[in-house]
Amino acid sequence: MIHIDQKTHTTQDGTTVIILAPVGRLDITTAWQFRLKLQECISKLSRHVVVNLSQVNFIDSSGLTSLVAGMRDADKVKGSFRICNVHPEAKLVFEVTMMDSVFAIFETEEQALEVVPRTIAT
Repeated sequence: MIHIDQKTHTTQDGTTVIILAPVGRLDITTAWQFRLKLQECISKLSRHVVVNLSQVNFIDSSGLTSLVAGMRDADKVKGSFRICNVHPEAKLVFEVTMMDSVFAIFETEEQALEVVPRTIAT
């Protein structure tokens, strides 16, 4: 079971952004739960999602797959999918798999949220 903190941010132009912060490992045992959570948020709450990975110290290929699936879901509904605060130990996985060039990755949650209204027409 994975614990996922969830909060909502509303930008100045009224766009709702869901911030998800999973805690622990994003691996074969937890990735499917995270994937479902992403799907649910994008389909029911907002097409704009920021995933804060500061509390995730391990990601495997299934964890990456769940992130890619979330990004695709957001793309399908012309939303946005951003990742921020990647834990140093998890960062390597993004670099080795070259996924750091696929995802929009930001240092801080603030930076990830700042970009949303300017680059995406709602």
